[in-house]
Amino acid sequence: MLCAALGMQAADDVTIRRNQVGYAPQQEKIVVVEGANPGSKLRLTAPDGTVTKPRVVRKSTSPWSGKTRYVVNLGDASQTGTYQLSMGKRKACSITVAEHPLRKIANSSLRLFYLIRSGVAIDRGGVYNRPMGHPDTRVLIHPSAASSLRPAGTVISSPLGWYDAGDYNKYVVNSAFSIGLMFSAYEQQTAYFNALKTDIPESGNQTPDFLDEMMFNLQWLFTMQDPQDGGVYHKLTTPNFEGFIMPAACKQPRYVVQKSVTATLDFAAVMADAARLYEPYSQDYPGFAAQAAAVAERAYQWAVANPRAYYHQEQLKNPGVSTGTYGDNNAGDEFFWAASALWRLTGKQVYLDAARQYQPKRFTAPTWGNVASLGAYEWLAAKQDAPLFAPMKTQLMDYCETLVKQVPTSQFHAPFGNSPRDFGWGCLAENCCCPAMALLYADQLQGTSKYRPYALQNADYLLGRNATGYCFVTGFGDQPAMNPHHRISAADQVEAPFPGMLVGGPNPGQQDKNGAEFTYPSNHPDESYADHSGSYASNEIAINWNASLVALLCWLDATE
Repeated sequence: MLCAALGMQAADDVTIRRNQVGYAPQQEKIVVVEGANPGSKLRLTAPDGTVTKPRVVRKSTSPWSGKTRYVVNLGDASQTGTYQLSMGKRKACSITVAEHPLRKIANSSLRLFYLIRSGVAIDRGGVYNRPMGHPDTRVLIHPSAASSLRPAGTVISSPLGWYDAGDYNKYVVNSAFSIGLMFSAYEQQTAYFNALKTDIPESGNQTPDFLDEMMFNLQWLFTMQDPQDGGVYHKLTTPNFEGFIMPAACKQPRYVVQKSVTATLDFAAVMADAARLYEPYSQDYPGFAAQAAAVAERAYQWAVANPRAYYHQEQLKNPGVSTGTYGDNNAGDEFFWAASALWRLTGKQVYLDAARQYQPKRFTAPTWGNVASLGAYEWLAAKQDAPLFAPMKTQLMDYCETLVKQVPTSQFHAPFGNSPRDFGWGCLAENCCCPAMALLYADQLQGTSKYRPYALQNADYLLGRNATGYCFVTGFGDQPAMNPHHRISAADQVEAPFPGMLVGGPNPGQQDKNGAEFTYPSNHPDESYADHSGSYASNEIAINWNASLVALLCWLDATE
């Protein structure tokens, strides 16, 4: 028996790439055949035994590898169950069709945030249970963060929050961005998210599990604001990255470092949104909404007074710091997001004026370094007569039309993966998931399903219909990523990594290849991926990447 999805060769030297998790009954079902023309040799056997002949839609040649590929439409295939795709007399691979095929993986992508909680014991993780690490009740003020009431060396308490990525530090910029991105999806599919059950310690209270999980990180963010002036420390970090050891074994001192305008504005934006969204849940979180509103406005005021307080890690001394930078020397997009969120919360003219001053000229997919689209989503979620609704909608629609124009000539029948620029650090989140989320947003605004099939195509790419044959989400598919750059998964003595993690994806920059104990299988943009724990350039995980996965998969599942 030959299974092409596992990278083996099917009959006549043909490899088949397909969504390894499953298709919905009414979803378009496309596979990509690599190698010889499958022609009349392909047969699809339905669960009831019916045999059909899939149709070759088009042939293409990779501009990078020169490989010949055939886009194949499997046809109706609306029966639920397992289909068998054959090449001649040989079985090639199976195809799963199910109601809500993304339900489990969507839930797992959200539950991942529980598994990466910091400062608490994980006791609902099954084989992934672990003792508490990084209580962060004795965190030092770094000299770069010193103030009159908090001189260098002052001890503060800054517990809870999520570990940011493959490392054990906590970064305000990325934490706020991750929550903000998921809040955007939550506001569009509130009933769906409110119904999700993720078996976390807070399950069973009066607040949806989704909001409980966000609160775990929001509680940490609160501690990162200097109560003296309202500015927000850029990150909580060790001087250097820890080794591949478990959290409880880590011994380096931890610091909060320099306040930055970007961290402060991201904090202001997400706290403004939280003030609105948690107001109905005062029974579990009394006083939170008012407190969040107050700290959001105070943070914004600090940013206005310190508009060029950019984070400069190279200037940090005693000790020096070499962990993740999240540096950004342009705060215009952060001002736009924060002002937009605060206008929605307060209706104050000062925030509207600032939003108009900083509004973008075009829509770009959200990233931690460019959050303008999160500001756009604030206006699009507000109401049609909101002052900036119309220009933001026009920008979004223009962006979506540009995305879908690429599909008719794409290698893997998706808006993503058609240019070398699509690939790079975190590309599967920033260039695949986030654009797909924008497509879903466009449908939500128009009351149509025009763009949803294109968003599904990007999901198919993530789940196996790609040049590598990997499902890029851990714990799912026939060939999932198994060795992510993630310290806990590498050190916990459990063979399988945490399920539901999105890895960064193909990265032709290969910044980690020199002196590495692994090799990349290819230099081609869409094949530059190494499933090795040492490959931080292609195989790391991060909360912002998983936030984009949550937003995309949950939204797709909600709209099936």
